[in-house]
Amino acid sequence: MRKIILCYLLLSISPAVFSQKGGKVFDALTMTSEILAGERKYAIYLPPDYETSQRSYPVLYLLHGGGDDQTGWIQFGEVLHITDKAILEGKATPMVIIMPDANTGRRGYFNGPKGDWNYEDFFFEEFMPHVESTYRIKAEKRYRAVAGLSMGGGGSFVYALHRPDLFSSACPLSASTGPLTLQDLSLIH
Repeated sequence: MRKIILCYLLLSISPAVFSQKGGKVFDALTMTSEILAGERKYAIYLPPDYETSQRSYPVLYLLHGGGDDQTGWIQFGEVLHITDKAILEGKATPMVIIMPDANTGRRGYFNGPKGDWNYEDFFFEEFMPHVESTYRIKAEKRYRAVAGLSMGGGGSFVYALHRPDLFSSACPLSASTGPLTLQDLSLIH
């Protein structure tokens, strides 16, 4: 899991070393989705200098695997420790990391084949605009990346393919892209 985070961190090398103690993680944030008809959870990592600066930051959308939720990268991926260390050692530029929950109600980062669960539409039409207007995030392609593991790897792969205008890089690891046949799909839904 550390490789996923470092994949984006290494793209943003900075010579500056910060004296701040470390970043912060909030893992129980919510927003209301009209598309998914309810509250959606997400977590966020804010870099060490977020509260003391006025600047905007690059963003990494970090997608969890199946069976996890928005806290998976915090609990098992050690996002706070790994990212703080890379920033404080000058190996990465300070950034915001957004970790959405795709395991509430139904599991997955894709739109449902029946049109009754449009998570991908939610992600692009509601979620990204929400976080990019709420936090000081550079809302330009060159400052935006997506990465994920397993189910999240599939999400990052498909998002990068569907929306190359939005992401400068993608890091899908062990990407699960879903059922391989229509018969397999019918077993899931």
